[in-house]
Amino acid sequence: QAQLVESGGGLVKAGGSLRLSCAASGRTFSRYARGWLRQAPGKERDFVATITQNGGSTYYADAVKGRFTISRDNAKKTVYLQTNSLHPADTAFHYCAASSLLSLYSPGSSYHSKDKYHIWGQGSLVTVSS
Repeated sequence: QAQLVESGGGLVKAGGSLRLSCAASGRTFSRYARGWLRQAPGKERDFVATITQNGGSTYYADAVKGRFTISRDNAKKTVYLQTNSLHPADTAFHYCAASSLLSLYSPGSSYHSKDKYHIWGQGSLVTVSS
C-alpha cells in the first residue's frame, strides 16, 4: 500500500526556516510527480510546490516563490521542502502529495490543481509566530 509520511514541521519565529521531508513507501514513486499543498485553519487546501518525476522542473505558488525550494531524492523516495523567510501567513498543515496524473508533458498550470493529487500524507503542522 502506498504511503507518504511527512516530518519536519514545528514552531518557528517569523523569518525562520524549516525543512519538511516526505518519505514514500510501497510504490515506485519515481514515476510520480511529488508536491506539497497546505491548509490553514478554516481555509481550503492550496497548492504550494511540485517537482516533476525526474526533478527537471519545479512549480511554485506565487505566495512562496523565492522563499521555498522543493527537491527530491528518488533513491530515497523522499521529497523535501526547504522553507525560508517564514511569516505567520505560512502557518498551516503542510501535506505531501503524489500524482500519477501529471506527466512531463503536462502544462505548468495543471500542477497547481489539487485535484491532480491522489496520494496524500497525514500532514505536518508548521506554525510561525510573529
